[in-house]
Amino acid sequence: MPVNAPPAPVAGSAPRRLVRPLVALVSVAMPTAFVAAVDPNTPGHYPVCPVLQATGWWCPGCGGLRCVHALTRGDLLTAGHDNLLVTLLALTALVLWVRWAVRAVRGRPAGFRLTGRQAVLLMLALALFAVVRNLPIGAGLAPPAV
Repeated sequence: MPVNAPPAPVAGSAPRRLVRPLVALVSVAMPTAFVAAVDPNTPGHYPVCPVLQATGWWCPGCGGLRCVHALTRGDLLTAGHDNLLVTLLALTALVLWVRWAVRAVRGRPAGFRLTGRQAVLLMLALALFAVVRNLPIGAGLAPPAV
């Protein structure tokens, strides 16, 4: 078999091939709908970030709930201000999910795998984001205080 041979089509009908992408969509949509309904900008609805509470430092996820809440309202500017990294990752996840669903309908394999190198780069980006947003030069990346 040649090394560059195209992948074999995925077996099954289109609705059956869409089961996994739809289960993933519902798994993300349910908690997202909760965050859309219960405003994280109102104190008392969600616990304080344990990293922020213990260290006083913003973790890479701080402001993420407010970011998702803003995204559910289509407010990209507020979402980016609350947590730029979560905004970028959410938009990337949306693009990858649409690609996955389209490939499933067409009978193609998902076609995306995170390599070890990419995972390490993602972890480094998270760490760098966490450090920079806690420095004076990165104060614009810190979420607004509630």
